[in-house]
Amino acid sequence: MPVRPTAALSALLTAALAATALTACSPGSGSSPDTVKVSYKQSTDNSVKVMDTYLAGIKTQFESKYPGKKVEFVPIKAPDSEYYTKLQQMLRSPRTAPDLVYEDTFLINSDITSGYLKPLDPYLAKWPDWKRFIGTAKAAARGEDGKTYGVPDGTDTRGLWFDKRVFAKAGLPADWQPKTWDEVLAAARTIKRKVPGVTPINVYTGKPAGEAATMQGFEMLLYGTGDGRTDPLYDAGSKKWITGGRGFRDALRFVETVYKEKLGPDVSDALDPNFATAVRGELLPEGRLGIDLDGSWLPQDWLPGSGHEWPDWSKRLGLAAMPTQDGQAPGRVSMSGGWTWAIPAKAGNPGLAFDFIRTMQTKDNARKWYIANSGIAVREDVADDPAYATAQPGIAFFTELVASTHYRPAFPAYPKVSTAVQEAMEGVTTGDRSVEQAAGDYDATLKDVTGGRVVRR
Repeated sequence: MPVRPTAALSALLTAALAATALTACSPGSGSSPDTVKVSYKQSTDNSVKVMDTYLAGIKTQFESKYPGKKVEFVPIKAPDSEYYTKLQQMLRSPRTAPDLVYEDTFLINSDITSGYLKPLDPYLAKWPDWKRFIGTAKAAARGEDGKTYGVPDGTDTRGLWFDKRVFAKAGLPADWQPKTWDEVLAAARTIKRKVPGVTPINVYTGKPAGEAATMQGFEMLLYGTGDGRTDPLYDAGSKKWITGGRGFRDALRFVETVYKEKLGPDVSDALDPNFATAVRGELLPEGRLGIDLDGSWLPQDWLPGSGHEWPDWSKRLGLAAMPTQDGQAPGRVSMSGGWTWAIPAKAGNPGLAFDFIRTMQTKDNARKWYIANSGIAVREDVADDPAYATAQPGIAFFTELVASTHYRPAFPAYPKVSTAVQEAMEGVTTGDRSVEQAAGDYDATLKDVTGGRVVRR
């Protein structure tokens, strides 16, 4: 839903983001007190309208419930990393700040520190539905100051998607459940040998992939090293970040192996910021990818009305938990994150924005969104609803992974730490850096971006 930018915002963004034009209008400046402006990440695939369709329905409900009030959408069409940059640019000024924004949980504390977000506690205290949200979801939207800065709209987990058609051609089992990293790589090597023309495995990597590389790729490996109980990125006791030790290097070595042995996509494709769109919209549906290390949300692109309808996906694709490195307890690993709806500190109509959140987050509307978005419920009443639990294949599998999941240490420095991880991954992916060199570069960058708050383990 394109909206024309004002001249002021156009000038600002032209200077700051010359390479990528913002596909949204200027909120804030001159806003009507009766209009709530809502900014969100719009899919880069023009045929995928999951969020757009859902929000259009909420807009209709909201304007009916609050006569005289209007909703104006400010979509930002961009890959994740560009979305974060553009959104933060908008949040800096009351002239450009929307009233409501879609905020990734890993940015919450960073944006709080920058003064971009408004605490929601006064609104939440008067909202009965808030007690329905699970504790871990609430914690993901809580700042270091103990205040809450966002309302979560679901969570997610990650695992291995695999194509049963490809596996059959390769002579691999349809009920594949690898127990170690070596078994994952062995399957990929078998596919390469026996099924030419198919990319054996996808592991997101490098700076262009942004947080997808860090979370879907590297952290799914890193958190599968060690004992499964100790956080390998951040030491909570000393409140320091951990330098790249054995597990860090082993995770990098896995990534290096995938690309050095040409088990993954071509490096030029892997470093395309829109590669995830191709994975969901082309490679998997067309049977051109054997194994994909990815998230629980993929089916949102394949459901009726999504733009890439694929009614047979649950018959064609299998699901497996990502194993720990050597099969050590608990045997499987997952990462969880999620997104929240947050109100900018410089929003013109914060009260109206929270009314929009309340409309989105009724039980019925939350259930609709979890199902449409292939998300995992963070409201207890929805999680217990059979209409949600049986809505589509895969929900039960990915919900079970919550028991083995980990959450990022989303402190203010995390976005910069994440970028350092992506740089290390990119170095071994292209072959420009050895594992030892990439890990050493990471350590140096980590010390710099955390103000020297590092510890070796």
